[in-house]
Amino acid sequence: MNKQGGFTPKRLFLTEGVGRHREKLASFELALRDAGIEKFNLVHVSSIFPPRCEILDREEGLEALHPGQIVFCVMSRAESNEPGRRLAASVGIAIPQDRTAHGYLSEHHQYGQLAKDAGDYAEDLAAEMLASTLGIQFDIDSNYDEKREIFKIDGRIVNTQNITAYALVDDQGRWTTVLAAAVFVD
Repeated sequence: MNKQGGFTPKRLFLTEGVGRHREKLASFELALRDAGIEKFNLVHVSSIFPPRCEILDREEGLEALHPGQIVFCVMSRAESNEPGRRLAASVGIAIPQDRTAHGYLSEHHQYGQLAKDAGDYAEDLAAEMLASTLGIQFDIDSNYDEKREIFKIDGRIVNTQNITAYALVDDQGRWTTVLAAAVFVD
């Protein structure tokens, strides 16, 4: 708890999952299971990477949580039952050099996009939000590689990354859900 009674997470982990089922809700449950987060009461929050927050590996993060616990997360999710439909869900992260400042998380989901493209897009969104907050000048219409070079040269964005779930809906048209999440651990 901070002075105002709020909770500022000090740790998070990234996870992703895919679920398939004839029922839409069941496919979501299976995606949560695949991601390892089905046992928690998930509360979706907006996209701030807290100052001094540490990224844990998935196993370490899951060990710190308990079934039934209310858990805050930034989640991206896509679902469809259209045979052959490509689904991608990504969460991007941009972390500032100054770890006492906040960074950004971004959610991106897309139909028809490849996993790498969705991941790059989510990473780009997070980096753009952080860069604009830091006052870094860049052309918003340039491609991500050009922007990444500017961000690197500037030196105020130290790390970007993403996690992406990707799947094709099968020929039977079963509901398919993809999800990616940044899960906060207290």
